[in-house]
Amino acid sequence: GRDLPPLCLDVRQKQRMSIYALPQELKAPFPPEPSLPIRTKTVKDFQDDVEKSKASGDWKAVHNFYSTTFDSFLEINAAFKKDTDAPFNTIEDSGIDAKFVNVVYDALLNTPQDVQKSVLKGIINGLLQEWTGPRTKDDLRAYCILLQNPQFSNTSTYVIYAHLLRQIAALTEADHHFLVHWSKKISQKRFKQVVDRLLQFISLRLFPAKPEEFPPMVKCTWWIPSATKVLALFNAANSLIRPPIISYTDFYNSTLDHIDLMEEYHNWQCYGNSHRFSFCQYPFIISIAAKKVIIQRDSEQQMISIARQSLVDKVSRRQKPDMNMLFLNVKVRRTHLVSDSLDELARKKADLKKKLKVTFVGEAGLDMGGLTKEWFLLLIRQIFHPDYGMFTYHKDSHCHWFSSFKCDNYSEFRLVGALMGLAVYNSITLDIRFPPCCYKKLLSPPIVPCDHNTLVGICGVTLDDLFQIMPELAHGLSELLSYEGNVEEDFYSTFQVFQEEFGVIKSYNLKPNGDKIPVTNRNRKEYVQLYVDFLLNKSIYKQFAAFYYGFHSVCASYALLLLRPEEVEILVCGSPELDMSALQRSTQYEGYQKTDLTIRYFWDVVLGLSLDLQKKLLHFATGSDRVPVGGMADLNFKISKSETSTNWLPVAHTCFNQLCLPPYKNKKELKQKLIIGISNAEGFGLE
Repeated sequence: GRDLPPLCLDVRQKQRMSIYALPQELKAPFPPEPSLPIRTKTVKDFQDDVEKSKASGDWKAVHNFYSTTFDSFLEINAAFKKDTDAPFNTIEDSGIDAKFVNVVYDALLNTPQDVQKSVLKGIINGLLQEWTGPRTKDDLRAYCILLQNPQFSNTSTYVIYAHLLRQIAALTEADHHFLVHWSKKISQKRFKQVVDRLLQFISLRLFPAKPEEFPPMVKCTWWIPSATKVLALFNAANSLIRPPIISYTDFYNSTLDHIDLMEEYHNWQCYGNSHRFSFCQYPFIISIAAKKVIIQRDSEQQMISIARQSLVDKVSRRQKPDMNMLFLNVKVRRTHLVSDSLDELARKKADLKKKLKVTFVGEAGLDMGGLTKEWFLLLIRQIFHPDYGMFTYHKDSHCHWFSSFKCDNYSEFRLVGALMGLAVYNSITLDIRFPPCCYKKLLSPPIVPCDHNTLVGICGVTLDDLFQIMPELAHGLSELLSYEGNVEEDFYSTFQVFQEEFGVIKSYNLKPNGDKIPVTNRNRKEYVQLYVDFLLNKSIYKQFAAFYYGFHSVCASYALLLLRPEEVEILVCGSPELDMSALQRSTQYEGYQKTDLTIRYFWDVVLGLSLDLQKKLLHFATGSDRVPVGGMADLNFKISKSETSTNWLPVAHTCFNQLCLPPYKNKKELKQKLIIGISNAEGFGLE
């Protein structure tokens, strides 16, 4: 068969183009719909036929219905179109009788094999039809209905399923536009079933349980691209709904965690929007764990490249190489942590993409990872303290937001951005409580623009975004929108807002001459939108721009194009959900067996601790109280036997996520020593 046309725009181009934009083709006249056969069977008639067949064992009537209905696209429309005389050529209504479709498909898998085979035979007939000219809306309706067929969960139907997917993938952008909008009307249960079916199809084509069931891969290279393209349509439909029909994580295909992701990433980088397929063109299908691997490998390659260049430069100048030149060495005093860190990172801008190593002045600790974790923890704690004034903590939403106070130097905001970038780059999780809107702004755009006059960190914001930061203010604005009285007379507001800065009330116009424009019932939506945009974009532009450039000075990578804002948050902060039972299952032991009395005492104590103490234990043993992307198993936590007196406290090697535990004689003593240890765990020394 001939090759499919390009299946997807390059992700880089997708930043500027939208699948939802109405294409030019839609402005052309619709092709005429052929007249449909008259079919009068109702849901009740069909259900009665099925019940009679079950009772009598005679499936002739049901067989006739299925074989006729699925024999062609016209027959599918005749059976399932709500009104055969109506055109239904808008995106708002597909015209499909969803209840009838669901009843027919629910009954199908419980019918005899000859009935099920007749359906597949009819689908083959429909797919083999010679197409001339553009598809009609009846054709699109048939595709929409056929995609929901539960028979395609069976691998024996995959050859037919693949050809169905190929035809849908090859439709015009205008036809895809209709399918996206029609798909969002499918019930959550059916929508999830279609998505799961597509994911299973991709997984089993990549790693077939019985390879002999399928044609050789070389003869069906179009299977996976076609399925992924169709899956992209459902992902687009899911994104149109608020809240979405299913979670974005339901589109992840964990099978892809086991393929050569870096080859996929390099293919995407090298070939971009070409005929060469890469899963990176469709990042929604790649799990956050797989994306983390791509980002880590990309970071490592950048680190090696920059370290190698430093070494070459030294040798070319006939200078003696020094191991320290291969690292970003940060030396700070605990008493001047923020100022020292700011100075070090400002002086060593060229080294930001080297492996990070931290030294605390006057302490003997060697950084094998533990000092780096502590440096991040203490620095974040100081910078986000309310007295520091950079960020405002909102108690109602339990999150920080940028202070809108004007200042002469925004370099400390750049430092916080660089810190977040260094954390992602060095695979460290941070305890930062930014709202989701922050990560959306951080990816606006995901690649730093070449033109420095281009605005950065500006994204479309809504009242929902404000609810996540300032719920009380957002609630007040929501009340304004729904107020049924006279807004102008009762609220007496203008397009002007006020903010307190260092004890002084300052006013800002939301639009030119805003102080002279009253807020009315007619313009209140505009007022709310401008107010939200002012709070989340304009009033903090310089602060956020510095933060944006700081983050991207370390994390500049095309890999960021693969990430959703929610995924950036997980990479930066890890998960706050502690599952100590999962940690127990994945813990390794050295000198102990998991059945030893001391170990049993330990887990009895830990599982009974408060959440605050459990976090302290995690911080004591690993240097962070956050769970990494891969969950507790990714910590590689180890408990080693300490051949010391039981009078000693436990000792931790945070570089290796290792806890050294003396063989305490009873549970009470173990609990007492453990709580003392984890509650007094700041600073490093050498044994």
